[in-house]
Amino acid sequence: MIETKSPADQDERSPRDDEPKPGAEVSFPYDRMTVEQFRNRFPRARWNDVRKAWFVPGRTASRRIGRWLAELEAEADAHADAKGRDAFAFDPIDSPYLELGKAGFRIRTPYSKTVVDELREVPFSRWDGDLRIWHVPFRSYEELRRRWPEIEAAARRNEPEERRRRADERKGTEQEMRSRLRAAERKRRRYPLPTDDLPPTGRPVATSYGIVVFTEITGELVDPALVADFYPGVTEDHLWGYWRVPTFDELVRTWPAKTPPRRDAEWWQPTIEELRPARRAARAREARKQTKAP
Repeated sequence: MIETKSPADQDERSPRDDEPKPGAEVSFPYDRMTVEQFRNRFPRARWNDVRKAWFVPGRTASRRIGRWLAELEAEADAHADAKGRDAFAFDPIDSPYLELGKAGFRIRTPYSKTVVDELREVPFSRWDGDLRIWHVPFRSYEELRRRWPEIEAAARRNEPEERRRRADERKGTEQEMRSRLRAAERKRRRYPLPTDDLPPTGRPVATSYGIVVFTEITGELVDPALVADFYPGVTEDHLWGYWRVPTFDELVRTWPAKTPPRRDAEWWQPTIEELRPARRAARAREARKQTKAP
């Protein structure tokens, strides 16, 4: 639905007055019941066939139309919530991670990036940092139901007992050794960069590590024999660049790329799809720091 104020060239003018009548326009998809509700609420409204919109006269028309649109939206939300509640009653999700609340569902799981990514895609979902649970309204049940197998599987994989079991199985294996070496390499916060295509320093760019800010590009050459397992395709023509995690403010100011990166790119301007989760993570990271601060 679209609401606009009456323009200066409004067709509904008084033949004796050069000034347009005070009022506002509103347009919405045709629905018989909606039109009847609108006509009952605004009996003086007139349809403008040229502009394909209703004109409501009066100096307070815009405000009255806004209230009516808000009421319609609330009714639609209530209907969608009732539909979602009925769908849950007919085909419920039986899971220890989901509880039924007054206004929707409350979801509490062990931390998992997969769980976070899936729930962020559910419409109207929100994270409650105080209670450390996700809230999902009844109206979003169909999408939650569709994503629930991935959510529950990821939650079970990240239960403390399951993580300990997997860690015990990896002890002493080559996989554990490689995992520790990769973690140690990442802690060095360095990244190989091609000498003929160096990124700018001091602003966010995307890499295989995610979005980072390079603080220094040294003249130190990379030894492929030592780090080829961590950086496939690295050569002797690469230099080490040192990076840090970008701040939320830096990510907000970063202009997204309009086109995706080349397949062989080693760094690139981040796209909006890459910036959105990075901004959410940075905002959460900074909120945690503020909470811990004395």
